[in-house]
Amino acid sequence: MTQITKDRKRSVEALKRLLPAEDIFTFDFAAEGGLLFTCVYSDAVTDKTVLGDQIVRPLQGYRGEARAEEIARRVDFPELRLEVSLEKLAGEVLSGNPAVLFDGMDRALIAGTKAVFVRAVAEPSTDVAVRGPREGFIEDIKINSSLVRRRLKTGELRIDMMQIGRRSQTAVALCYLAGTTPQQTVDEVRKKLGEIDIDIVADSSYLTHFLSSRPFSLVKQVGTTEKPDIFCAKIAEGRVGILVDGTPIALTVPYLLVEDFQSSEDYFVPAYRATFTRVLRLLALLVAVYLPAFYIAGQLFKLRLFPVKLLLTIAGSIRDIPFSPSLEMLLVLLVLEVLNEASIRMPKYVGMALSVVGALVLGETAVSAGFVSTPAIIIIAFSGIGLYAVPNLIEQTSVLRLAMLLVAGSVGTYGIILSTAFVLLYLVTAENFGVPLLAPFSPVVKNDFKDSLLKYNLGSLKRRPVTLESPNKRRQK
Repeated sequence: MTQITKDRKRSVEALKRLLPAEDIFTFDFAAEGGLLFTCVYSDAVTDKTVLGDQIVRPLQGYRGEARAEEIARRVDFPELRLEVSLEKLAGEVLSGNPAVLFDGMDRALIAGTKAVFVRAVAEPSTDVAVRGPREGFIEDIKINSSLVRRRLKTGELRIDMMQIGRRSQTAVALCYLAGTTPQQTVDEVRKKLGEIDIDIVADSSYLTHFLSSRPFSLVKQVGTTEKPDIFCAKIAEGRVGILVDGTPIALTVPYLLVEDFQSSEDYFVPAYRATFTRVLRLLALLVAVYLPAFYIAGQLFKLRLFPVKLLLTIAGSIRDIPFSPSLEMLLVLLVLEVLNEASIRMPKYVGMALSVVGALVLGETAVSAGFVSTPAIIIIAFSGIGLYAVPNLIEQTSVLRLAMLLVAGSVGTYGIILSTAFVLLYLVTAENFGVPLLAPFSPVVKNDFKDSLLKYNLGSLKRRPVTLESPNKRRQK
């Protein structure tokens, strides 16, 4: 680590060697007392108006000696501190905070005049709720931290900042409640984040790989959310939250699979309605994954799975289809996945036309031409709708649906049962940060049933989840 010297020009030259880019500017100015200053700033990310009005002009009127504390008091600016390391100084300049060096002192001033270009706080498009708060995280970590702080007005809230990424130096905030979140979990998360050695952190998803005990797991092991109310509620239960600068997606650990069947709206409606919707989401997901597989297994191996009238209808529909049942279903499924990807990537004004062409024209034409049957279209469409009942698990369940379809076409219902047993075994043995993924069902924790797939009324939730092992177990008196 290179230290700043009392020779201003020498320190500026050393700083310029660290920052040779053409958009890093320096300018000299003098105080009324004769003291010379040099300001180093990044043209693209520094608010030059604030720099001139709040930093440079007050220093031009300074008449005292070269004393860092007196100079800092002269500048009436809230975000001001002293730094002795050239490397840290270079990092601040690249972040948009200018550095001011002056003769006779081996310390430099850092002013927080970074230009902030952010979008307004609005409701996230991926997590829309009819009831409850409409705010969502944005790409600025300071604003996201303020949204958290506004909801948790307690001195127990800790927001520990750290930098991750050798070249990006991305700001990451570790959020937790002291005395509520297990210290062991906090230390383990901090250790895993501190061990990350990567060039750039462009999004919070970059960190999930390093936070997972099984990086190549079939299911995710880190919770995600865009809503501050959900984020704060999970922290209050004893979890650790992670905010990453440049992304609206916040992370929470430990993660339980049952979280993705819950919604923020569940806590603003009657308990019986919340329970009904949670069970409905689970059933929709199971139907989405298993319906195509059982349809194929029934055609190829177990015709008795279908009622007689339904069997006659299916037989009439597939009579002239040139493909085998499994190949037909696989073809329709792949077409659906391609249409889904295309609709996401295409511009909005083209996406509507693409939906009409794909869903109406292509589907109707394929059925009329005899390439696919009507039941196959209906089943895949219903399966696709069911997946979106639990949008946070789409990536995992779409792959699982395809795997079940291939197994059903090869082995039949026996293969589906064996594959399901394998998936359950995998889920039962999965854990992260010492918390089982399938808790509170495996292992059975009766106290945590009150807010799992079932939803008890608010008066019944007197204790925090036992699974999270919070030292502060009582949350309601």
